[in-house]
Amino acid sequence: MDVHLEEVMDCHEENQLMRVNKGSFFPNTLGSSRQRLTVKYDINCSGIYEMEPVEVGKSLVVRNKKDAGPSDMNIVNAASDCDRFVVSEGYDSVQGSEFEREFPLAYSLVVHKNADLVERLLRAIYMPHNVYCIHYDLKSSDDFKSAMQGLARCLPNVFIASKLERVQYAGISRLKADLNCLSDLLESEVKWKYVINLCGQDFPLRTNGELVSDLKMLKGKNMVESKRPGGKEWRWSYHHILKNSLTEYYESPVTSFEEKLPPPHNIEMFVGSAYFTISREFALFVQRSSLARDFLVWSEDTYSPDEHFWATLVRVSGVPGEVRRHKPDISELESKTRLVKWWYLEENNIYPPCTGEHVRAVCVYGAAELRWLLNYGHWFANKVDPNVDPIIIECLEETLLERYYQIDSKIFF
Repeated sequence: MDVHLEEVMDCHEENQLMRVNKGSFFPNTLGSSRQRLTVKYDINCSGIYEMEPVEVGKSLVVRNKKDAGPSDMNIVNAASDCDRFVVSEGYDSVQGSEFEREFPLAYSLVVHKNADLVERLLRAIYMPHNVYCIHYDLKSSDDFKSAMQGLARCLPNVFIASKLERVQYAGISRLKADLNCLSDLLESEVKWKYVINLCGQDFPLRTNGELVSDLKMLKGKNMVESKRPGGKEWRWSYHHILKNSLTEYYESPVTSFEEKLPPPHNIEMFVGSAYFTISREFALFVQRSSLARDFLVWSEDTYSPDEHFWATLVRVSGVPGEVRRHKPDISELESKTRLVKWWYLEENNIYPPCTGEHVRAVCVYGAAELRWLLNYGHWFANKVDPNVDPIIIECLEETLLERYYQIDSKIFF
């Protein structure tokens, strides 16, 4: 038999075993609190991908059962024995190819709740040659903070941000959380090529190898949403008040209707997303440039500065990976970092209807969106929530694991 064909057949048999024995490929120290529901209720993720009515129907039944997942304390306890945790959760068995190791990535994870989901996200994007900064909200529960500290203690390339923020919705603290991680990541011994920021309800749609392949094609450009303001000028035209006293913060910044001066350095304003994929060179510009520092200070009392900071700076003349000011808008449709299904995109028939639930005009995905998510072309899905639909997360985990063995092992190893 041809040696290559024999290897492919061995890989095929291994993946058949994975499908037959799904439960054993997701061992964990969390016991029955994280029992795989696809196994418990005999749900076939391939059937969901193909939109087979019986399998999709099973997922709806499971959704209605509202099975409780692990608590934050479960993660704390699991990470109390690092040697056992690393082996049982499979972190020790993950390895990258030379193709991937030559192109390390960095991640900024700004999170505040649901330690189990954060751990699943981390495991799904984990590679031993990458580096990961976790910023937890100072308002988070003690159990959640302990869980994050446990993850950082058990995994040598995962750390907690050296400076933590009390994150206020639409306030400067949300932007500073990422900047704190960015500063720490630039101090890391890992000379990463790109940094991606995520929240606790994101989940990958690509393996690390597939993502590296896409990022290499950017050739130093950034993947950042950047659009003309379109009526959002009020966010920075007026001073916004963050606190109602010296210590108490408002739930979100309050508009004072006191006009602000224009942005420094005659910067032209653009808007976009708080989430980005940026090159190391651009990150260094943000850290070292007096223009970027002045722009950050000016943005302190604006509304949701994280949604104009990155979008504007990538349009500054001469920055690494510059997007020319006269170039067309880069919308959420073109920016591949995160796939967010806004309600208005459904209403305009640009995206298919949400099969999960809407939360503040954003779809929390359901299992029936599996095929669309995997084939649309973006890198991460937002939002997922096991309390809305746990099956979509399990099917994404299973699909990525199969791709890791089927695709990455053939192309990148």
